[in-house]
Amino acid sequence: MTEATPITVAFGDGIGPEIMEAVLNILKEAKANIAVETIEVGEKQYKTGNSTGIPATAWESLRRTKVMLKAPITTPQGGGYKSLNVTMRKTLGLYANVRPCISYYPFVSTHHPKMDLVIVRENEEDLYAGIEYQQTHDAVHSIKLITRSGSERIIRYAFEYAVQNGRSKVTCMSKDNIMKLADGMFHKIFDQIGAEYPQIVKDHYIVDIGTARIASAPEKFDVIVTENLYGDIISDVAADVSGSVGLAGSSNIGTNFAMFEAIHGSAPDIAGKDIANPSGLLQAAIMLLVHIGQADTANLIHNAWGYTLESGVHTVDIYNKGSKAKVGTADFAKAVIANLGQKPGTIKAGSYKNLEAVANKDVASTVKPLERTLVGVDVFVHYQDDTDKLASLVKNLAGEKLVLQTISSKGLKVWPDYVAGMNLTDQFNCRFKKTGDTLTHADIAALLTQLAAHQIDFVKTEQLYEFDGKLGYTLGQGE
Repeated sequence: MTEATPITVAFGDGIGPEIMEAVLNILKEAKANIAVETIEVGEKQYKTGNSTGIPATAWESLRRTKVMLKAPITTPQGGGYKSLNVTMRKTLGLYANVRPCISYYPFVSTHHPKMDLVIVRENEEDLYAGIEYQQTHDAVHSIKLITRSGSERIIRYAFEYAVQNGRSKVTCMSKDNIMKLADGMFHKIFDQIGAEYPQIVKDHYIVDIGTARIASAPEKFDVIVTENLYGDIISDVAADVSGSVGLAGSSNIGTNFAMFEAIHGSAPDIAGKDIANPSGLLQAAIMLLVHIGQADTANLIHNAWGYTLESGVHTVDIYNKGSKAKVGTADFAKAVIANLGQKPGTIKAGSYKNLEAVANKDVASTVKPLERTLVGVDVFVHYQDDTDKLASLVKNLAGEKLVLQTISSKGLKVWPDYVAGMNLTDQFNCRFKKTGDTLTHADIAALLTQLAAHQIDFVKTEQLYEFDGKLGYTLGQGE
């Protein structure tokens, strides 16, 4: 027998310990060739004053094993506590979140019996980067960070996942009708990389109508790739539409590390009552087994679990008029163990294979660099008076290299030609454009020096660039 694969296990909070115990019992009886290293993360660590919820010893275990099975954790209410999941995803480079959402009708109630889709969500960028600023009393900026390299990586992962898992279509979801630069780049890269996979059907949805389609006709989708925030939202919609959030597991995959977990929370209100469904965490454990090259064991467990559902042995969350027995957490695990070696008749049997790790595929950039030209600067100022007065104050301070072009508020042009009626804030964007062929950082610094000398309260600047002659910034509404 080959040497056991070490994995790091966190029992978590709330219902975490009892569902983890159930899952580990199933893995043991299925002869999963693993060696468990247990760590403590979550609520107890937060309460010791560790704002991240994860101690140094846990990081040491993860650096050894590179694989983690994690039960849900509880983040204490109040400020100062960092999301453990976000911390781990970023620290370990877990850039791809993969969530299969499958219907198990008629054994689990759903309106969509043919649903079988996978959501591949970018895991490190977008608004989840948590970059926010407040510069005035009224205005807060939250930065939506989308990178070309991060977009290429997650999109290529989605196509490689589709190829290796026998999927036929990849759908991109974005909001590039509004965020034409950030989401526009994501969509454009999807089209560019998609051209390398002629055997895969490609399509794109604006995320709002795409989310509606997931809710109304999820059978239309196969693999969906999207940005971080959208992926978080549509994953929960899809899991709920499938029949139960409690049945879904997820993987967080990086080049060197991987973390597997249920998608539901720690549910402290039912902790210790032996009623929680361990299926979501069990599905995560099945994904872990495939990841470490134990697909045969993954199939064995998947089939026993499917057979258990078909036999009508259900926990309270999915118990319905067609169920045969209502069981608790521990007894459900015992039923799965008793059914090892059985195969489901209606639920799709496991067909996992030991495949090359998708995250280890070459993801080198295929998009050529662009020529970047500095053409202006946006200067955000704290100001609470007439915009014509603001314009008269700043337009004569630009010097010879820059000229005031517009003033905007919340993205709407308010100078020149302001139409009264808009609810203005206390922060305005003064857009200066270059007057000649070249513009330097020194020219911008000279402008800021003049603004400071005249007590103009500037709170933020953004350089304006063109890339291959195309705008690298958005125009204000009305500009």
